Amino acid sequence: MSDTRVQLNEAAAGAFQTAAEAIDWIVHLIPFGIKPGLKRMEQLMELLDHPERRLKFIHVAGTNGKGSVCAYLTEVLKQSGYDVGTFTSPYIQKYTDRIRLNGENIADEDLLRVVNKIKPLVDEVAASDLGQPTMFEVSTAVAIEYFAHVAYPDFVVWETGMGGRLDSTNVVTPLVSVITNIGHDHMEILGDTIEKVAAEKAGIIKAGVPVVTAVNQPEALEVIEQTAKGKNSTLYSNDRQFRYELVASAEDEQTFNFYSPFRNIPKVGISLNGSHQLQNAAVALMAIELLRQYYALIVEDDVLLQAMRDTKWAGRLEMISSSPRILIDGAHNPEGGAVLAQALRETYTYNKLHFVMGMLSTKNHSEYLRHILPLVDTLILTEPDWHKKEDAAKLAELARTLCQEIDRKNVDVIVEPDWKAALELVKSRTAQDDLAVVSGTLYLIGDVRSWILHQSDSEKGW
Repeated sequence: MSDTRVQLNEAAAGAFQTAAEAIDWIVHLIPFGIKPGLKRMEQLMELLDHPERRLKFIHVAGTNGKGSVCAYLTEVLKQSGYDVGTFTSPYIQKYTDRIRLNGENIADEDLLRVVNKIKPLVDEVAASDLGQPTMFEVSTAVAIEYFAHVAYPDFVVWETGMGGRLDSTNVVTPLVSVITNIGHDHMEILGDTIEKVAAEKAGIIKAGVPVVTAVNQPEALEVIEQTAKGKNSTLYSNDRQFRYELVASAEDEQTFNFYSPFRNIPKVGISLNGSHQLQNAAVALMAIELLRQYYALIVEDDVLLQAMRDTKWAGRLEMISSSPRILIDGAHNPEGGAVLAQALRETYTYNKLHFVMGMLSTKNHSEYLRHILPLVDTLILTEPDWHKKEDAAKLAELARTLCQEIDRKNVDVIVEPDWKAALELVKSRTAQDDLAVVSGTLYLIGDVRSWILHQSDSEKGW
């Protein structure tokens, strides 16, 4: 059949004509919310003739650090000459950020073609007893179909959305599973204890598939150890089977030694900031070593070291303006707040610290603020442009109460719900020797990053 006739048939069937229309359809599935469970995804894979079975995945779960680990893995594989697909979430600026080939976003024409193939199948599942697939489920299916039948990467770096066991990404059987860490996030869905959260994350462990983890809480690690043992999966745990040792640390340059059961790698350099990035880098290196041992992955040492140094990850301790200095960071839970506070103490120098914060209403804000408030001179509470946003005035009330508790009565707490106005306010307050930080939900970080770097609004979606 000619291309023209195919296009006419697609149009007749009500197919989307542009990538923007396709994205708009997917994003408008957000009100269907989050529906933990794999039945809809399994049905979509069945209707697509199981494209996931054609791909080699590295599955990455965890509370924090997933995106950075995915960035390290992608860069090492790419610089080693492999074609690598990457699926991450939420995206920072554009919907297509989440589906990448060799670091480049999925092309609009490929997205359009894949969505037009998948939409009738999504509608079929929606009409069944299983109900409407969610925005994230559809996005996951689009990524799998694109990688399997359009891009053909050698490897797919595959980040979970939330949890693991019932996450839509868990329809795959990977070469290696990675669980970065366990923290207090999404507990309203994953469970109200660290053990319950760990059990959900450990749900990505598959029979016989090796697992890498940096989880350090004894109760969480025990859950992962028992799950791995029950699946006959070899577990490589930080500070047990592998470890890292800091050599030197400065802004935009950290060096560490890496030790594993297979070999040691001295003086690995990274440009991502914060001590937590040493751990993320070590986890990625352990996963690479497993691919070398189990699957004969070819990575030359000089390429490996260059790729680790070259790795970037938008929105994580990223300096996006030098005059005034503005640092953005997507820390949005207590563990993220602790890591950010540590970096602000150890990595950055400043006279005064002016802090802009915007959060979703589903997060644990008091523990986050306990880490940040001892450091700030100005705290500006704002609101992300997102339907689950936390009220800025409510955050300010909490911040003032905590300031009294910890004897930080001199912190200037300001409410400015309009994030663009909050940004202008913090710019006006930040002298050359000061530092401005914008932190909180990635929905805010994405908007701020787009506005400062490109003078445009980011797209939205999870």
